[in-house]
Amino acid sequence: MSAVSPKLALFEQFALVARTLGHPQRLEILEQLGQGPRSVDRLADKLGLPIANVSQHLQNMRRAGLVAAERQGKFVIYRMAGASVLEAVSALQKVAEANLAEVDKVLRGYFGERDSLEPVSREELQARMKDGLVTVLDVRPADEYALGHVPGAINVPLGELEARLASIRPGQQVVAYCRGPYCVLSFEAVAELRKKGIAAHRLEGGMPEWIAAGLPTEVSDR
Repeated sequence: MSAVSPKLALFEQFALVARTLGHPQRLEILEQLGQGPRSVDRLADKLGLPIANVSQHLQNMRRAGLVAAERQGKFVIYRMAGASVLEAVSALQKVAEANLAEVDKVLRGYFGERDSLEPVSREELQARMKDGLVTVLDVRPADEYALGHVPGAINVPLGELEARLASIRPGQQVVAYCRGPYCVLSFEAVAELRKKGIAAHRLEGGMPEWIAAGLPTEVSDR
């Protein structure tokens, strides 16, 4: 019997990664890990899932090389295994956007109704920040903001936006960001700000993409 060809052996491993990515809750877990390292119980709390389910998903993703883990005291802390994982998820999203009618329907519906404009690029935001022309809003929950955020960004979680409009300097443009390209928080924030007559735009991508681009971040005490 002939041995398995090297190419087929590689394809089997590539298929393992693809199968492991093929679960919506695992993609949600990766979105959370894109904000920063998390323990199993914290991930379960953020996603509203049983700890046992999250742990099983993480073990599967660890075997496929998508996440890494280290023990810190009595907790095991998980993180995304590298920028290539984010690139793989992004590639899946682009293929789905280009070829699946249901994805196009959701993008044109929910997302398009709230903001059909092109987002501000990371390069453009940096230029505006340097010139003092923009207020940057991080609309993620405070614990995610603390893990790492765009330097100078103000943390205004979506649920607090109405009460904290005074923190936005009059006459300034606003750029809001959250967890990634499909994070509803920034879409909702931009829609609400525009209703108030504030010139608001989304940032291209979100915090994981900012980090993957090698751009500076700040952390806060939790």
